[in-house]
Amino acid sequence: MSSGRGDAPAEKVELKKTITLFQGVAIIVGIIIGSGIFVSPVGILMHTKSVGFSLIMWAICGVYNTLCAVCYAELGAAMPQSGGEYVYIKRAFGDYPAFVCLWINFLLICPVGIAALSLICSLYILQPIFPDCDVPELPQRLFAVCIVCLLIGINIRNVKWATRVQVVITTCKLVALAIIIVIGFIYFGKDMKTQGEVESFQNSFEDSDYSAGAIALSFYSGFWAYSGWSYLNFLTEELVNPNRNLPRAIMISMVLVISIYLVTNIAYLAVLSPTSMLKSTAVAVTFAGQTMGVMSWLMPILIAVSVMGTMNGTALSMSRLFFIGAQNNHMPHFMGMIQYKYLTPASSLFVILALVTCFQSSNDIWYLIEMEGFGFATVLTVVFAGQAYLRYKEPDMKRPIKVPVALPIALSVISLAIVVLTFYQKPSESLMALGLILLGSVLYVIGNRWQNKPRELQTKINSINKFFQRLFLVIPPDNPDEVEWE
Repeated sequence: MSSGRGDAPAEKVELKKTITLFQGVAIIVGIIIGSGIFVSPVGILMHTKSVGFSLIMWAICGVYNTLCAVCYAELGAAMPQSGGEYVYIKRAFGDYPAFVCLWINFLLICPVGIAALSLICSLYILQPIFPDCDVPELPQRLFAVCIVCLLIGINIRNVKWATRVQVVITTCKLVALAIIIVIGFIYFGKDMKTQGEVESFQNSFEDSDYSAGAIALSFYSGFWAYSGWSYLNFLTEELVNPNRNLPRAIMISMVLVISIYLVTNIAYLAVLSPTSMLKSTAVAVTFAGQTMGVMSWLMPILIAVSVMGTMNGTALSMSRLFFIGAQNNHMPHFMGMIQYKYLTPASSLFVILALVTCFQSSNDIWYLIEMEGFGFATVLTVVFAGQAYLRYKEPDMKRPIKVPVALPIALSVISLAIVVLTFYQKPSESLMALGLILLGSVLYVIGNRWQNKPRELQTKINSINKFFQRLFLVIPPDNPDEVEWE
């Protein structure tokens, strides 16, 4: 490719390795610690019906997700290509299962999650402006669109900017959690000094619900709260020394998150009673209102910043998944191209922006979020089954990290149980998600398997790809198999 400047050497159009271990940890922690721990960390408490058992379930859910992350570390080190579970499923089971994984992420997990989080973020930023009434719907949606446009713009401009923003946002949310933890333990110490015990922890296992249904539902809530640990695997090719830094980033992040979640729940309960927590729609705001006085306005802002971190990390990671999918003819070709100046997957990011904007206009975004849970559990079931199958299919594959094969088998069975539970608990959402997957299957046959399309149809498809290529100023990478983002 000519550089257009005489005999000057042309810069390769490829993605660069720029994400360090520290930035990798920031990305994972920034995605996992989103709205859940600030807004509504009551799902487990609601189902277990006791403080003591709820804390045990928080720890068990953390350990489970850590084991999932360790399995992903093996896969990421053995197959260090961007694309995460899409690449792993394709390697194990072939083209169609990989497309289904991609389609679920494309239509359910990514845009629905970002849309819902942007509305939550907008709500908490605008709430101090409307202290005595609900935030009007129109400004909330408009502000949510502005937030997403800002974050997508940063990701289009430069990966380093996006990762630096993620580091700053992660720092802010850890500061917010530190405020909660410090205040909570001050109250904890006062109660221990004056009363000899903390009211919320009296008879902490009384009325515990140990039934299978309660444990399963609380497990599902915890699974959602810890979700996000897999996203760094979408950026493996951009990670400096991935064989060393990927497992380190995952383990450091998960230990940090489990510790923070447990300590934060103890801090909440040192100030709020279990009843108050269950009644609150935003536990951190209720906590701040009782403890921070005139500075309580700061907590909604910190919550909004926290949610922005989850959105930024999701856009950063998922755009790479769709880029890799386009390289395999599972997405429109223009989505597999790179912005010629900034060397970022601009077309994939613009498509994410368009989908998020559509979902932001939905009047029932939470209905779609429940479908997202079904999709994610389905993907995990296939990923772990594929990991176990690869031990038989490719026993000589180089695996810098190797876990016992019983681990992915067990995790696949547990994830399948979550899928079945979702069908039982949320049949309408699950059936809707299944319908969307079937729609994707039809598009797969038309776009991927139908090779001898009529010339007129193929010409129109090519024209559409060229139009978006010119609109987004994107070009094919020099080496699609070894892409490194700037």
